[in-house]
Amino acid sequence: MIQRDKLFSSFSATNTDEAYFFYKNVLGLEVEKGEMSILTIHVNAGMKIVIYPKQDHIPATFTVLNIPVTDIDDAVNELTKKGVSFLQYDMPYIKTDSKGIARNAGGPAMAWFMDPAENILSLMQE
Repeated sequence: MIQRDKLFSSFSATNTDEAYFFYKNVLGLEVEKGEMSILTIHVNAGMKIVIYPKQDHIPATFTVLNIPVTDIDDAVNELTKKGVSFLQYDMPYIKTDSKGIARNAGGPAMAWFMDPAENILSLMQE
């Protein structure tokens, strides 16, 4: 029936060449380019995330990938130096500081940004 050890997540991008550069060189993830321009991000223990090309791609309006970090300030600073812009939120339930980091009492510190296809990603320090 369900093969739990083979579960994976996927989302689309308009240009997988741009996505490949971003995920490999900016974020430093292990990315493989396969047939039909499909990208595979190798996570751990055989887990993977697939990014597939889609000409009529519509960016996700929610977080498609959470990236755990040990120090959110260092991670935000490093990615900012690489040209990543962090999203700013000023809502009753989420407020970010000038660096784009939300420091919620009782929850993880988080910072959101977009990939080249404008999908929303986050850094998360628990």
